[in-house]
Amino acid sequence: MAARGGEKEPPDAVHLNRLLCERVRKELRCQRLHTEHSINPLRRVHTVTQKPMSWHDNIEEPADVLEPTKKYSEPQTESQEIGWNTTPLIDTDRTDRRLFFPRRKTEVTEQMAATGHMKKQ
Repeated sequence: MAARGGEKEPPDAVHLNRLLCERVRKELRCQRLHTEHSINPLRRVHTVTQKPMSWHDNIEEPADVLEPTKKYSEPQTESQEIGWNTTPLIDTDRTDRRLFFPRRKTEVTEQMAATGHMKKQ
């Protein structure tokens, strides 16, 4: 019987065991064990590219003789843009002091070179 105040009595262990057994039977009835697997024919498959340095890919194709700068007029990828233009924009003039900075010796550099030379000995 139910206790006063709307509280229910806890069910006994036999009743709980019956409920759990019924639940397990229903779950096992719906579960299926799948041992054979295959690719879904309705789903598109994305192929993975081959490794760039694999031996079977290099046998079929001969190596390119021309450099990319001679082969194409513009860079084909983002990484080719770096170093694509190798010619200098202006000619180097060694007499122009604005653009040519040769190494110079001063008192400080001579002193530091001498002390560094002394430390090595």
